[in-house]
Amino acid sequence: MATIVLLAPLVGAIIAGLFWRVTGEKPAQIIATALLFLSAILSWVIFLSHDGEVTRVTLMRWIDSGTLVGDWAIRLDRLTAVMLIVITTVSALVHLYSFGYMAHDSHFNDDESYRPRFFAYLSLFTFAMLMLVTGDNLVQLFFGWEGVGLASYLLIGFYFRKQSAGAAAMKAFIVNRVGDMGLIIALMITFYLVDSIAYDDVFAAAPMLAETTVSFLWTEWNAANLIAFLLFVGAMGKSAQLLLHTWLPDAMEGPTPVSALIHAATMVTAGVFLVARFSPLMEYTPQVTTFIVLVGALTAFFAATVGLVQNDIKRVIAYSTCSQLGYMFVAAGIGVYSVAMFHLLTHAFFKAMLFLGAGSVIHGMHHEQDMRNYGGLRKKLPMTYYAMLIGTLAITGVGIPLTTIGLAGFVSKDAIIESAFAAGTTYAFWILVIAALMTSFYSWRLMFMTFFGTPRGDKHTHEHAHESPLVMLVPLAVLAVGAVLSGMVFYGPFFGSTEAVREYFGASIFLLPENDLIHDAHYVPKWVKAAPFVAMLLGLGLAWLFYLRNTELPKRLAETFPGAYQFLLNKWYFDEIYDAVFVRPAKAIGTFLWKKGDGGTIDGGINGLAMGIIPMLTRLAGRAQSGFVYHYAFAMVLGIVAIVSFVTLGGGAN
Repeated sequence: MATIVLLAPLVGAIIAGLFWRVTGEKPAQIIATALLFLSAILSWVIFLSHDGEVTRVTLMRWIDSGTLVGDWAIRLDRLTAVMLIVITTVSALVHLYSFGYMAHDSHFNDDESYRPRFFAYLSLFTFAMLMLVTGDNLVQLFFGWEGVGLASYLLIGFYFRKQSAGAAAMKAFIVNRVGDMGLIIALMITFYLVDSIAYDDVFAAAPMLAETTVSFLWTEWNAANLIAFLLFVGAMGKSAQLLLHTWLPDAMEGPTPVSALIHAATMVTAGVFLVARFSPLMEYTPQVTTFIVLVGALTAFFAATVGLVQNDIKRVIAYSTCSQLGYMFVAAGIGVYSVAMFHLLTHAFFKAMLFLGAGSVIHGMHHEQDMRNYGGLRKKLPMTYYAMLIGTLAITGVGIPLTTIGLAGFVSKDAIIESAFAAGTTYAFWILVIAALMTSFYSWRLMFMTFFGTPRGDKHTHEHAHESPLVMLVPLAVLAVGAVLSGMVFYGPFFGSTEAVREYFGASIFLLPENDLIHDAHYVPKWVKAAPFVAMLLGLGLAWLFYLRNTELPKRLAETFPGAYQFLLNKWYFDEIYDAVFVRPAKAIGTFLWKKGDGGTIDGGINGLAMGIIPMLTRLAGRAQSGFVYHYAFAMVLGIVAIVSFVTLGGGAN
């Protein structure tokens, strides 16, 4: 069963990508989608029937070179089972949604291969992510990790005729390579010290690594700290944490189904999964986990501030993703890995629904993405409106305070905030509460600007706005169920009690005996439990005031504080700083090597040799061929004299 879950998307990718001319364009898409639904159904069967024990399904021997031995094997445990349902469910719904979204795509209407190719890329992406989460060793992890990077490059740059799409794909690929270098070094150091790439061997060696010192970059490091830090650097790239986050908003250049797949269930969650998977190591590295908490909190705050002023509907949701990933890393950093996975699970449902809802709006508005040209669409797009309303209620955290009754985000996000307070990381607690307020503000701002008020922008576009076809609305309805129920349904095994969590996750998540933070989080003061709800209400009230009650307030505020507005609108100028510090110097060095090195030295030297010395030697050689026998005899005598002289003077005659 697990083998089918893993290989079905690969088969779909091969059929849609290589054999669509044989099967036909439409059948290839149907086959790829059907195989994803098969994977999704079997994933839920595994998830609901798995007993929590670690099981291993070996497919074949992959590597056997000295002590470097690795099988292609599927590691099934609770952590894997959670990721399987998230990845395959969202991916299957995205495949179905893409039938409607890509049916009349204006970018490739003269290319008959673009639809099967798109479905092939989606399936390949899913297979790579499944390889990552089912891996039983470091090499398989790395294979899936890089496979996801490759597939994301293909999908983000799918509209290859758009220069901005190609640039965004390159940016995502390059920024992720920076993080991936940390992962590669971590894996090499681990193999060097443990002499094995198998997870079980690495996890068993964690206490030993915590007491081992290793030399790296001319400095002595604690091995466990070094490996954990480098692993997190890799996670920062894939999960778009602060400093390595700049690729994520630009990834919106890809088709909207790609945005839902990347930002909800697959690529961006890989880093969170990585930290949770290596919990046996993370538990012995308090310095690194403190750093993870700091980066996660700052990412949540940074992305929330930028989301306040974005006007592209997809970019608002993209920065929301970045912020929510910060929440997950705070949870993983303080040691409540199950809570990080809890928010990963619930976030997949409501964030995929928000992205697909945004795609429905864009589809209905003839590919208009600027919210300033929306307004009053709830009557034109009623089903999309209700779906996005549910998603907004879920992400902002609507529920009954001091209870576990509420939509998905209310339960899982509050669990992280309460755990942060119980862990004593007061700074992280307050940052996350403030980020929750801003999340509420920009989420409701999106809803009010899109669906309420009077129509803005092109009148013709508004008059012809239309609801999406059923094939695009059904995935929204399915995801809406998850956005409403997933938090309440999965609260117990993910955040019920320390004993329940240990029993549910078994050996897939390791907690030291003294790690009782989940228990402590249930006994924080009531004002701590109520703080996220109050923040949500404040954000809702401010959004209503600014975008429904008095729509001139945002403009006046931006004019009053132009520096702050531009600072947020330009995303804290990270792109400009990176351009000045890294991009331009790299281009200058490349230009110098091109013009002076390649053009001046290599080409100049070769051309000089070809145009000057070679013709001269050719002329001399030509003159030597006189055609007279006595000239050739004289040359032979000179040659013999030269050889005899060389042998005599060199001492060879002795």
